[in-house]
Amino acid sequence: MDCRIIKSPGENTLAILTRRKGSGQREPLEKPDAIGLVQGKLIEMICAADVAEKAVGVTVEDIRGSCPQNMIMLAIFGDTASVIAAIEEIKKKENNRKW
Repeated sequence: MDCRIIKSPGENTLAILTRRKGSGQREPLEKPDAIGLVQGKLIEMICAADVAEKAVGVTVEDIRGSCPQNMIMLAIFGDTASVIAAIEEIKKKENNRKW
């Protein structure tokens, strides 16, 4: 699994994620302080979404690939400290294989 954090995301970065957002309406995203990106196997991403939501107050969205049914990534939106905490918790669970 691969994880990255974008602090103070730009307008065009948010536009890309809005276009590829898999769940709900494709309304523009409110500008978050940070975005955590998680890419991996589908099973890992679903578990990662659950871990992130339970760890801190963040919003998790699935991000679609080339095909509409192809989820390739999660985007975790929130304040910087919460996104960092969510990513750290995901990495900790992945390293310990405690999904």
